[in-house]
Amino acid sequence: MAQPRPPLPQAARQRLLAIARQSVEAAVTRQPPPAIHADEPELQTHCGAFVTLKLRGRLRGCIGQFTSDRPLGHTVADMARAAATEDFRFLDDPIRPAEVPQLAIDISVLSPMQPIDDPLDIQLGVHGIYIKGPSGRAGTYLPQVAIEHHMTKEGFLSSCCANKAGLSPDAWRTGEATVHVYTAEVFGEE
Repeated sequence: MAQPRPPLPQAARQRLLAIARQSVEAAVTRQPPPAIHADEPELQTHCGAFVTLKLRGRLRGCIGQFTSDRPLGHTVADMARAAATEDFRFLDDPIRPAEVPQLAIDISVLSPMQPIDDPLDIQLGVHGIYIKGPSGRAGTYLPQVAIEHHMTKEGFLSSCCANKAGLSPDAWRTGEATVHVYTAEVFGEE
């Protein structure tokens, strides 16, 4: 089962949040990306990350990747920029420069994914899920989604199948889809 990564020190978390905010602001105002100077050893690791943007509690963008061949500081900068400008759900209503100061930014730093034999072995609020069907359709929910939406394990799995992967809600039960789990260290601006 997926094990959490060692937690990031508070200073590294704050540095990643600053990188994310600078990247969002540059992207939304169509400025060049900021130079990333993240010398902290924790920010040199190569791992996946998601950046989530919310405005008054409402989702405005969320994009990430499960693995990275770049240092974490650069991955967060890239995902923040993408969350602000490339989330297909918001292409018709892009983030405006006036919204940027009001955005709440959350970062999820991921552990490696691992397949799981029994999807009901997931721990809600601890495990994120990645579900992939035979046609290559896939979807994911970060660990916090289950808690934020008061989901049961079955609801978490079925919703990800139907709403994210475009599969039947029971694809996780029938063996039509494979389920992988990961953990995420989630933190945001206070």
